[in-house]
Amino acid sequence: MLASAAADPVPEIKRDAAIAAQPVGGVHTLRQIPEACARIEGQFTGQAEPAYKFAVVRTSPNCQPRARFVDAAKAKPSEAAGWKFNDLIRVPSAACPQQQAVVRIWRKPAAAAVPPSLDAQGKSRLYLQDEKEKAAANKLAAIPMFAAAMSVEGKPCGG
Repeated sequence: MLASAAADPVPEIKRDAAIAAQPVGGVHTLRQIPEACARIEGQFTGQAEPAYKFAVVRTSPNCQPRARFVDAAKAKPSEAAGWKFNDLIRVPSAACPQQQAVVRIWRKPAAAAVPPSLDAQGKSRLYLQDEKEKAAANKLAAIPMFAAAMSVEGKPCGG
């Protein structure tokens, strides 16, 4: 996974309150990302491996995402690659107090979208054929991306 907390940059989101310890088997929401139509859910498993699992869940089938969630292992987010360290979430285990799940969320901003110029009628329009040609040439505007990586820190409990 990613480097330990000592090497983490300062996240964009500052969290004041600690997250309450979570019980084994209880699914809990870690974070909602409305622009990606997603929420990150986590759960302590009570097993040695994996001790914690998380999933990115779509919030609504009708939601139109303005950002994309990508696999952190493939994207390898880093500040050097243009990613911003967005959030650091620490979730303690109620059953094993010395163990906690740590979720690191990264955001890669896209260049600000520039609306098309106005036509003769003073309207800003997108034409389907033009957009299809851009897509075929792989020249669509970039959209923001998010990636989340999880690790478990602390000593495992017996059992």
